[in-house]
Amino acid sequence: MTAAVAAVDLGATSGRVMLGYVGHDEIRLVPVARFPNTPVRIRDGLHWNILELYRSITAGLTSAVREEPELRSIGVDSWAVDYALLSGDRMLGTPYHYRDSRAERGVAATHARVPFDELYRANGLQHLPFTTLYQLAAEAQDGWLDRADSMLLIPDLVAFWLTGEKRAEYTNASTTGLLDVRRRTWDDGLLERLGLPARILPELVEPGTIVGDLLPDVATEFGAGRPLPVTAIGSHDTASAVAAVPATSEHFAYISSGTWSLVGVELDAPVLTDESRAANFTNEGGVDGRIRYLQNVSGLWLLSESVRTWERETGESIDLPTLLAEAARVPADSVATFEAGDPVFIAPGDMPERIASWCSDRGMRAPRSRAEVVRSILESLAEAYAVSLRLASELSGTRIDVVHIVGGGSQNELLCQLTADRTGLPVLAGPVEATALGNVLLQARAHGLVPADASLEALRALVARTYPPRRYTPSAP
Repeated sequence: MTAAVAAVDLGATSGRVMLGYVGHDEIRLVPVARFPNTPVRIRDGLHWNILELYRSITAGLTSAVREEPELRSIGVDSWAVDYALLSGDRMLGTPYHYRDSRAERGVAATHARVPFDELYRANGLQHLPFTTLYQLAAEAQDGWLDRADSMLLIPDLVAFWLTGEKRAEYTNASTTGLLDVRRRTWDDGLLERLGLPARILPELVEPGTIVGDLLPDVATEFGAGRPLPVTAIGSHDTASAVAAVPATSEHFAYISSGTWSLVGVELDAPVLTDESRAANFTNEGGVDGRIRYLQNVSGLWLLSESVRTWERETGESIDLPTLLAEAARVPADSVATFEAGDPVFIAPGDMPERIASWCSDRGMRAPRSRAEVVRSILESLAEAYAVSLRLASELSGTRIDVVHIVGGGSQNELLCQLTADRTGLPVLAGPVEATALGNVLLQARAHGLVPADASLEALRALVARTYPPRRYTPSAP
């Protein structure tokens, strides 16, 4: 018998509500709602339009309940690190966007109290200037932490509005920098040294935990005539995506490719060596106690921001498939390969100009046409992937035989082929909706739609049978 759950999947540029149908040897996704996620800049900085997002989520869930009155569960995932501060039930301002520059002053304040090498031994996270602990340091300077009694990461905030329960799901909490990477608990000693209040951090829960039932008024709004649970899944979208990688070999690496590219391997224990810290690798929590050992590599943000720039300049829509076809005809040796992870590319704005300046400043020929810019971006991403995967293998002592690309980037044929060429490894591309699939599968396991003791490997095998990936073989030299 097939049953349905609903996956709320919030990405940094768009969101979606999907119905997931799970039965004997079957998993199927049906889109219910898709909506943009557009940040808003006001006087004090760049913010997420969280209220509009929530309106879109509730509209999508209302449609999901209408389509499937016997819906079994709801799960919510999103991007990492961003949060809302609350006093009681009241949100203290709208959540900042991680690309807002205010967190930069939190970096210096944090490292003045705890040097980065000590931070790494405690939380295992690579240095990113927008990690939650740096954002909170800026909040402390501005006096906001004195007014707050709780902090909720974005998926936990949505779950709170749906259920009235304040919890912190483990995989996303592991990206805050406030978790002890070994004990998998909030690090009270680190919080004290940083001068951050432990009282604002909710109870941690694991993926598969029932957070609570919909509040009565919310259930009425959705048209649900019975208690409907909200289930914690891998609420960091990458955790759910990695859970749904259709791997059939234990020696696999993954690239969760979207606005960011998360490039790495899955381990049983963190790697906290000085070499790992120097290479800027991160140890994030995965499903079932696994460690996602990876690097955050600037992803298709470089391409999407370039397209937005061209569209602003011309007032015309860019046909991306045509542009990618033109880029495929540009000779690889005619464009520069730039450092995709340079912080200069983090902020919104004129991406083609920044790429051209980066290349010119280093005596490299800057890409001129749009096709050359796109080819340069994809060559640079593929090279960044190859470097990250070589380091992941060396630093963790893990053999890599195959690379899985999941998420939006798995549709980019040129990027997939370039990745195979630069890594010298076969690339298996897809599924596109890996995050939603992982979200659905973890709900399904929690509610007995697949065996409750099903391993991650069994869940991945189901994805591989249902959504067979496309294979890219390295080109001959």
